[in-house]
Amino acid sequence: MRRVVVTGMGAVCSLGLTVPTFWERLCAGASGITPITRFDATGLRNTHAGEVKPLEALLLPPGPAPEDPATRFALAAAREALADAGVVGHYPPERVGVVFSTNFGSALSWERFATHLLTGEEPGDVPAARCSLPSFADAATLVAERFQLFGPRPMLSLSCSSGAAAIGWGMDAIRLGLADAVLAGGHDALSLSALAGLSVLRTITAEQIRPFDRNRSGTIFGEGAGMLLLEEREHARARGAIIYGEVCGAAVNNNAYHITAPDKRGEGLALVLRAALADARVAPEAVDYVNAHATGTKYHDVIETVAIKEVLGARAYQIPVSSIKAGTAHAMAAAGSLEAIASLLAMRDGRVPPTLNYEEPDPECDLDCVPNVAREATVRCVASLSSGIGGNNAALILRRDEP
Repeated sequence: MRRVVVTGMGAVCSLGLTVPTFWERLCAGASGITPITRFDATGLRNTHAGEVKPLEALLLPPGPAPEDPATRFALAAAREALADAGVVGHYPPERVGVVFSTNFGSALSWERFATHLLTGEEPGDVPAARCSLPSFADAATLVAERFQLFGPRPMLSLSCSSGAAAIGWGMDAIRLGLADAVLAGGHDALSLSALAGLSVLRTITAEQIRPFDRNRSGTIFGEGAGMLLLEEREHARARGAIIYGEVCGAAVNNNAYHITAPDKRGEGLALVLRAALADARVAPEAVDYVNAHATGTKYHDVIETVAIKEVLGARAYQIPVSSIKAGTAHAMAAAGSLEAIASLLAMRDGRVPPTLNYEEPDPECDLDCVPNVAREATVRCVASLSSGIGGNNAALILRRDEP
């Protein structure tokens, strides 16, 4: 079976506009959660979020800058990942795919268009096409055009497991010979409609996000993009590419339980983690670190703890299990791909990012949550977990590139 490795990464989020800045600030214990400035957040449960700023500082490829922030995020992260990998020119363009995921697509463009129509004003330069279902493909279409990538270009939308699911799809495309390289990841932008809906679902805390902490009361959402350039391993090694790690297993499932409420037994998360380990042919004892989804909501963090313990057994108590969401905020479709980037860098640098705002232990979340301060650790194999509204789950198994 063809093996799949990561040779390029790009990140845009509230902690930084490039991978080095994101990683440095994450390990330093910084938080990118600040007051919302892009629109009037009055009336929302929390007027803070993980906002990317300034938009003008994003490093975009040549060509007109797209108006929509979500598309800008994806374009900037794609540019960084492709440049990092140095892959352009090493493959026929028809053998390079683009697999993106998003929850809300160009929601800000839709809001602006709808507002103009309701007030009787001309919509200006907002194309009507961006205000319908095709808006989900805006970013993937533009990236494929700008970089002339003619391979498969599917779009996924699996709530907050979307970013990880896109990476898993890209891995499978290379394994099956559908492509030799794939640019994969998730992107989303904050918008009033998105945050209003998430507020109604009561997932947002009125104070701080506190993953695994006893006093957690909900999550805080953010925005951005995380992109990974995946390649067939032998070709990557032959061209002398720097390899961050191998994507050796992935799985996606759903809880088949409820449209919003989590499965209180954690069965879906346990199944997806077990399936990803089986796909990777990795034993639970080989996992050195779990990058948890851990949103800071009351029920999810307990359920995830239960699932991790069920699958990893005694190993769950011997390894660090941290969440980066109090630093980045919950970046929606970008969450899983940003967490995959953090996991690969944890392997590279031997440093596990911290779980911020952890003050009071919860006996139901009794794993080593790496409270507040990054930790030096030997990391050879990581399980990265994602889950979301609708009961969608995804898991990635990442490990060092070894013979």
